[in-house]
Amino acid sequence: MRRLISLFVAGLVAMSLVAQHKTLRQWGFATGIFDTGKYNAITDVPGVTVGHVTCIEGDSIRTGVTAIVPHQGNIFRNKVPAAICVGNGFGKLAGVTQVRELGNIETPIVLTNTLSVAAGIEGLVRYTLAQPGNENVRSVNAVVGETNDGGLNKIQQLHVTPQMVVEAINRAHGGPVEQGCVGAGTGTVCFGFKGGIGTSSRRLPQSLGGYTIGVLAQTNYGGILEIDGVQVGQRLGKFAYADHVRKDQEADGSCMMVVITDAPLDARNLERVAKRAMMGLAKTGGIASNGSGDYVIALSVAPQNLIPVDAKRLTTTVLANDEMSPLFAATIEATAEALWNSLFMADTMTGYRGKRVEALPVDRVLDLLRHR
Repeated sequence: MRRLISLFVAGLVAMSLVAQHKTLRQWGFATGIFDTGKYNAITDVPGVTVGHVTCIEGDSIRTGVTAIVPHQGNIFRNKVPAAICVGNGFGKLAGVTQVRELGNIETPIVLTNTLSVAAGIEGLVRYTLAQPGNENVRSVNAVVGETNDGGLNKIQQLHVTPQMVVEAINRAHGGPVEQGCVGAGTGTVCFGFKGGIGTSSRRLPQSLGGYTIGVLAQTNYGGILEIDGVQVGQRLGKFAYADHVRKDQEADGSCMMVVITDAPLDARNLERVAKRAMMGLAKTGGIASNGSGDYVIALSVAPQNLIPVDAKRLTTTVLANDEMSPLFAATIEATAEALWNSLFMADTMTGYRGKRVEALPVDRVLDLLRHR
């Protein structure tokens, strides 16, 4: 009980800190040409919910779990068309081969730290087996992504448990999504600044289908930071390979990106969407370096194309290839903004062995954007 209270209080503290910040758009910089959804979040896609468990304890635990639930039915019994793009494969994305083979996902998506992937798998398996109708299930393809928060977090302590994973799923809700130093983004670092969880969305006009694309990202990567075309990292003197690779400016890291749309897409075109999210990462100055695990998971939650587990034949309606370009553009926009939001919404944090990572200097960055 004391442990649960500690996690709950830590989550409330993180949420109150996030509430003090503004996203890039809330500061007056509306990037891209398409409108956002109501919340400018992945939860603008109908039925999608997000939950966090944030673990901040003592001077060495800075980690957590983020769960993305694609629809509110039994996901194992109504699977979701999906695809994965590997931008750079230095990572431990569980479940990738079955998603690629079958073109669908059958669990919520869990994000956590590198050494907690096993806990993520067990939590997803336990959650799935506990759902009514799954009593005889003997195989679960749990999808768990990760980044390494071992700078701020004593990652070897294996603090994340399967119970926390289930709790994150149970906490999932629609509406505004907590961003910054929460959940799986609690201990992450991005471009040498404090990273975290970021999200954004785009809604296409009715003349282009009226579909919504939502992105959620866990940012822990490096490169040369660009914001809305401005060379922020260079002008702040904080970027990869500065002074021939300063110790605190290494490019390696990881980025997990989850893209969900209500557009009726099959796995083939979802893979094409996922590839465009990597273009969004490039717009932020990310370089998918050698030691970076950069993955995109793309899903379509169009109700008519969910895949019943006992179906003998499937009749689906999917967009033609010629209708995909607006979705590609919207994905690039939403991904870049989600990545930037993870920086704008994060706080300075001190963690394991006294390591301190400063938040993005928002005032200086805004000045650069205003006087480009």
